[in-house]
Amino acid sequence: MARPKTIPDEQVLDTLLNAIMECGPDGLTFARAAKACGLSPATLVQRYGTREKLVQAVLMRAWDRLDAETGAADAEEAPTPVGAINLLMRLMPHETAERDATNGLLLLREDLRDPVLRRRGAVWGHRLAEALGRRLSQDSAQGKRLGWQMASLWQGAHTWWAFTREEPPDQAIRRALEEWIVGLK
Repeated sequence: MARPKTIPDEQVLDTLLNAIMECGPDGLTFARAAKACGLSPATLVQRYGTREKLVQAVLMRAWDRLDAETGAADAEEAPTPVGAINLLMRLMPHETAERDATNGLLLLREDLRDPVLRRRGAVWGHRLAEALGRRLSQDSAQGKRLGWQMASLWQGAHTWWAFTREEPPDQAIRRALEEWIVGLK
């Protein structure tokens, strides 16, 4: 008979996401994971099998959380171009901009290397582009195109902010998105 889990998987994976943001996917060992979450390395091996499966589980949980945040923002933000900007700004709070621009790229690299994670990211990207597109155009084909453009600009604005840092991240990214919206008219 299996022993009951003292710490649920969701809690373990959320804790390990913070650890993986510090050390990168390649730096997450069972020993480091055990120290971070309070479970023994053997317990983690029993739950996840290999280090690669553990990393994949952490990153899949991160995608699930981002998907939930995107759904909440989609449900709550106005169906307007300003609502599209607000939706994106909610997904990348300025408090985490530094972390997301540096260590977050290590996670993105892992997401691109792993076919399961890459597919999960693509699903989220389509949902995001659709949510943005509904706020940008009544025509679904044009909305989809504009949604992808806006998502790309958002990511690019964050990346260029990380290089230049001429103003706070939320101001720089919002300004880039607002200027793009104005250019659509």
